[in-house]
Amino acid sequence: MKHQLPIGALLLVALSAASAQVASHAPTAVANTTAAQASALQVSDKPVARVNGAVLTDHDLLREMYAIFPYAQQHNGFPKAQEAAIRQGALEMIIFEELVYQEAVRRKLTVPPEKLNRAEADFRKQFNSPDQYQQYLQAEMHGSPQQVRQQIQRSLLIEQLLKSDVENRSAVTLAEVKAYYDRNPARFQQPESFSFQSISVVPPLKPTAAQAKEAQKHAEDALRQAKATKSYQDFGLLAEKISEDDFRVNMGDHKVIGRDKLPPQIVKAFLAMQPGQVSGLIQIESAYSIVRLNAHTATKKRSLEEVKSDLKVELQKSKYEKLRSGLAKQLRAKAKIEVG
Repeated sequence: MKHQLPIGALLLVALSAASAQVASHAPTAVANTTAAQASALQVSDKPVARVNGAVLTDHDLLREMYAIFPYAQQHNGFPKAQEAAIRQGALEMIIFEELVYQEAVRRKLTVPPEKLNRAEADFRKQFNSPDQYQQYLQAEMHGSPQQVRQQIQRSLLIEQLLKSDVENRSAVTLAEVKAYYDRNPARFQQPESFSFQSISVVPPLKPTAAQAKEAQKHAEDALRQAKATKSYQDFGLLAEKISEDDFRVNMGDHKVIGRDKLPPQIVKAFLAMQPGQVSGLIQIESAYSIVRLNAHTATKKRSLEEVKSDLKVELQKSKYEKLRSGLAKQLRAKAKIEVG
């Protein structure tokens, strides 16, 4: 949701062309959009789209590409595998912004002078010095402070329309959250799960009789040591020392795993254990495991109280995107858009 407030800050920083998200990257990065990057993208202020006659240039496109992928400079350009998708997404966004701006003008929306003055002052504060601001003016605004003011006004008008038509209408009430919760009970079922640590002895894939015997002996020795442990830490330190599975680097800890993702031999052992207990040897094919059960959580439904905050954010985001998509579709339906 790029245009969720504070959109003003995002769009004002977008004037920097280096990043629409990090103010400290503001002006110099535009002029320093390395020659190689500019050449590769063939930036020359040529038209990339026309929206009801308004021309959008490859410079506008590059700004938006940096907004989508602000690390392009650190990575010496855009990732080749993603560049086409980034370009297409940026093109769609600058077209959408222009449509929103034109709709704001059609509705005769205005920006109070005091708000525009504050926004302009805030924008100038992004620069470390007057010289840096002048560099930005020359590189991006043809040396025109008035053009900066016009761009800021344009950004604020876009923000204003999106706030009234999308953001304000995307609010979700607690009643809506509860209704969704009640309609989707299966989604909030928390499956049975186990939290545990393991120590494993893993012989070669197709062990010889001698190797299998040696693995069993090693496993029995590991079991003796594991049974002597008294705590999570004791078992974990032993796992780090002697276990042969990948979890040994993390105290043997598997964290939380659902019952359906565990081998039946492990589940059977867990069902006979209490938290804090260490199992016997569990053989799965030629390998041996010893597990310490840390927690067993039965199947339960998460309460509305537990999920309501995250669910509200999710539903609001979904509503926002639907409204935004609907607005884009509506504006496109009555617009003349030429790409290329």
